[in-house]
Amino acid sequence: MEAVEIETVFTIMETVSSDESWRISYPNPCQSGSSWPGIQCKLNVSDGYFHVARLDFGTFPNPSCKSTAKFPVEIFALPHLESVFFFQCFTQNPTEILLPQNTNFTSPLKQLSLRSNSALVGVIPPLVSSLKSLQILTLSQNRLIGQIPAHVFTIKTLEHLDLSYNMLTGEIPGNVGNLVILVELDLSYNKLIGSIPSSLGNLAVLEKLDLSSNFLNGTIPGTFNQLQSLVFLALSNNTFSGDYSKALPGLQKLQYFLMDSNPIFASLPDELGQLRQLQEIRLSDSGYSGPIPSSFSVLTNLTTLLLQNNRLSGQIPAGLATLSHIYHLNLSRNFLVGVVPFNSTFMKRLGGNLDLSGNGELSLISSNGNDAGLSVCGINVSSSIISRLKRSQASLHCSNSLLLSVATIIYQILNAL
Repeated sequence: MEAVEIETVFTIMETVSSDESWRISYPNPCQSGSSWPGIQCKLNVSDGYFHVARLDFGTFPNPSCKSTAKFPVEIFALPHLESVFFFQCFTQNPTEILLPQNTNFTSPLKQLSLRSNSALVGVIPPLVSSLKSLQILTLSQNRLIGQIPAHVFTIKTLEHLDLSYNMLTGEIPGNVGNLVILVELDLSYNKLIGSIPSSLGNLAVLEKLDLSSNFLNGTIPGTFNQLQSLVFLALSNNTFSGDYSKALPGLQKLQYFLMDSNPIFASLPDELGQLRQLQEIRLSDSGYSGPIPSSFSVLTNLTTLLLQNNRLSGQIPAGLATLSHIYHLNLSRNFLVGVVPFNSTFMKRLGGNLDLSGNGELSLISSNGNDAGLSVCGINVSSSIISRLKRSQASLHCSNSLLLSVATIIYQILNAL
C-alpha cells in the first residue's frame, strides 16, 4: 500500500478499535502473513500494490469496537474500499453517519452495512447519494431518525436497500421507482406514514418488499400488478384498507404474502387463488368478511394459512383438506358454519397447528338426526360423541388434543357406516 492509504487505515482503526496497537502490531496491513482479522486486500494489477478492499468491525473474529468509537468518515477516502461492515459496533457513545462535505468526492464503495448499532443516531445524510457505485445499503436496527432522503433513490446502482428497525418518519419518497434494478427493499419497523407510491410498481426485478409495522395507509396500488419478480411481500401491522384484488394477478412468483393486522374490511380476494406459488398467507385480524374463496384449494404449495379473528362466513371449502403441504391452519374466531371437511388424518398431521375454535356454527359431523346442540371448543358435535369422549376418559377441557380425539371418533363412526 501507498503511505497515504496506510495512514488512512491506521486512523480508521484507532477511531474504532483499541484491540491492538495497530501501527506497531501490523505496520503493513496488507502484507501477506501480517494482515489482521477484519481486513481484506486485493492486488491492483495496474499499479502493483495491494489495497484495502473490505473492512469488518464489531464481533469476533473481527476487531471489536471501543466504547468511544465514532463513525470514521475516513472510510470514504480509501481509494479501493468496496465493502465495509459495522455490526454491534457503536453501542455506547452516540455517533452519526458522516460523509465528506466535498460533493465532488468519489468512492468505489459497493456495500455499506451498519447493523445493530444502538448508539448510531441522527439522520440518513442526503450525501449518501454521492456513493455512485453503491449496490447494497444496510442501515438496519439502529436509532436513525428523520425522513428517508429522496436522494437515496437516485443511486441507480442500488440492488439491496434495508432501512428496517429504526425510527424513520415521513412518507416513502415518490421517486422510489427510480431504482429499477432493486432486488430487495426493507423499510419495516419504522414510523412511516402516507400511502405506498404507485411508482413502486416500476421495480420490475424486485423480489422482496417489506413495509410491515409502520403507519402506512390507503390501499395497495394497482401498479403492484407489475411486480412480476416478487417472491416475498410483507405489509402487516399498518392501516391499509379496501379491496386490493387488482394488484394481485401479476404476482405469479409470489410465495409469501403477509398482510395481517390491517383494517381491510373487504372480501378475501379470489385472485389469491391464481398465485400458484404461494406457500404462506397471513391475513388475520383485518376485518375480512364473506366466504373463504374456494380458489384457495388449488394452492398446492401452501404450507400456512392464517385467517383468524376476521368476520368470515359460510362453509370451510372442502378442497382445503386436499392441501398436502399445509401444516399451519388457523380459521378461529370467525363466523364459519357447516361441517368441518377435515378427517382425523388431516387433523393429526396438523396437531396443535390447527385452530378452528370460536366458530359457534361449525360442526365436526352432520347430525343425521342426532343431537348437534353440544359444543367442543366452540364447535358443535353430537351427544353420542360427547358420550364416547367421556367413556374414553378424555379431558373435556378445550385443546387441540381434544379436537383430535373428536376427529378420531368421527373417523371411526364414518368407517362403521
